[in-house]
Amino acid sequence: MQIRIGYEIAFEVPQPTPMVLMLNVRPERAADLVTPDFIRTSPSLAISRYYDLYGNLCSRVMAPAGTVTFQADTVINDPGVLDPYAPDAPQLPIDRLPAETLIYLLGSRYCETEKLLEFAWAQFGHLPDGWSKVEAIVQYTHNHITFGYQNARATRTAFEAWQERMGVCRDFAHLALTLCRCMNIPARYCTGYLGDIGVPPDRAPMDFSGWFQVYLGDRWYTFDARHGRPRIGRVLIGIGRDAADVAISTIFGPNLLKTFRVITEEVGAPVFT
Repeated sequence: MQIRIGYEIAFEVPQPTPMVLMLNVRPERAADLVTPDFIRTSPSLAISRYYDLYGNLCSRVMAPAGTVTFQADTVINDPGVLDPYAPDAPQLPIDRLPAETLIYLLGSRYCETEKLLEFAWAQFGHLPDGWSKVEAIVQYTHNHITFGYQNARATRTAFEAWQERMGVCRDFAHLALTLCRCMNIPARYCTGYLGDIGVPPDRAPMDFSGWFQVYLGDRWYTFDARHGRPRIGRVLIGIGRDAADVAISTIFGPNLLKTFRVITEEVGAPVFT
């Protein structure tokens, strides 16, 4: 399967403004790209790239005063299979976890484990450790929060999403991964492309998506609390403790978002009208 991915994002800034962008696919998916996902800018700007603490590819740019547009449009090869299902994947005791996973047991900016710890143990503590416990957390979160773009709020935390019972994909991911951390399961936030592949098309404008991964056995597995089921065609951009670590754009000054368009669609898929 091939998936077309890309975006057009424009900001207006009143003065020269530094920006950090996270718009490239994760390095482990770069070899799947048919053509490189270079960021094109208008006006033409110099871009320097670096890898952050989590291995995400980031781009630095100095935007001049006025409107600056970032674009990419490419195709990526994808296996076209559902997220892996491994019901026998075991939950490791903390003393056996790889050292690099331990940070994903801790609270973070949007994931207040200390506020949800008592609830998590009361709700899920009696369940068997491992895959089934994560599935129970995913289904609880999927049913507990009502999705709606009108409910988006950039400052909403996992605890607030739990209280308010509303949010967007990042809120589903934050709550579910926080509950996993409360149950001593390493969990990290993911952002990337997820198109309507293998599911009925969504009439809402396309956006980047948020999901999460947990560490079971000897690897990371993908879960999606917003959709509540495995999906086809995820293209990972960034991973981190929560959404603060994988912001698509970090802008160090006043700015106004003028254009935001995301493309993610199967190449050659039927067109629904």
